[in-house]
Amino acid sequence: MSDAPIVKSKQAVKSRQAVKPKQAVKTKQAAQDVKQVGVLLVGHGTRDEEGTKQFFQLSDKLSDEIPSMQIQPCLLEFQSPTIQDAWRCLVEQGVSEIRVAPLLLFAAGHAKQDIPDLVKTCHAKTPHIAYVHTRPISRHMAIVELVCGLLRQTRSGFTNPDHEISLLMVGRGSYDPCAQADMRVLSELVSYRLGLPHRSTAFYAMAKPGLQETLEQLAQRGGQILVHPHLLFDGRLFQAIQKTVTTVQRQFPDAEIRLSSYLGPDALVARAIAARIHEQAAPI
Repeated sequence: MSDAPIVKSKQAVKSRQAVKPKQAVKTKQAAQDVKQVGVLLVGHGTRDEEGTKQFFQLSDKLSDEIPSMQIQPCLLEFQSPTIQDAWRCLVEQGVSEIRVAPLLLFAAGHAKQDIPDLVKTCHAKTPHIAYVHTRPISRHMAIVELVCGLLRQTRSGFTNPDHEISLLMVGRGSYDPCAQADMRVLSELVSYRLGLPHRSTAFYAMAKPGLQETLEQLAQRGGQILVHPHLLFDGRLFQAIQKTVTTVQRQFPDAEIRLSSYLGPDALVARAIAARIHEQAAPI
């Protein structure tokens, strides 16, 4: 009777030893497969030093969001590394698939033509690498949440934050009608979420109505005006919007105009990009 438990114990140990290495190999192989996916994070680029710094800070946050993938940031204009540099780096790291993630608010010329053209050139030199383009972050709910949070924070600074407030959403502007429409839909979502029915949408360039004319029309009525510059980072464009707001405020002192911040390298932006990357699970 004393031998039986010993035999049973040896069998159990043998069974565990037989299963454990297979499980370990399977887990290791899965990790290797995931690590073979690279992300080409493509920013627009800016000459502004702070804006460039914020882009790379966001890249770090994206790495935290999806640590299983190789994140390689690059810039379309003004700064390096370029798309070609980043593609080559991912290939040298041994990835077998690249997900091209445009860090753009809406799909316009850069997302529809400029970036795809450059990626095709890269792919022609490394045809064994599979790749797929992800969608711009657009109206992902993490972005809506971030915008609403920034506006709530700015709204609290008004003299009478509970009184009527006019919301002005300002986009960079694009000749692409779909990008313009996306910006207007975002304005509707945000105004609904914040309970601000008096809303307007304006653009800094390339689309109508323009920022200055729209802001002047609102300021002529007096009251409180909450302005959101829908931009990713600091830079000349944000500074130009700041200047316009200051100028109009001086022209119409009876109005109270407050400008919220740009989106910045926020974790919610990283979450939106990660969601777009995960949407494209199968390369083309």
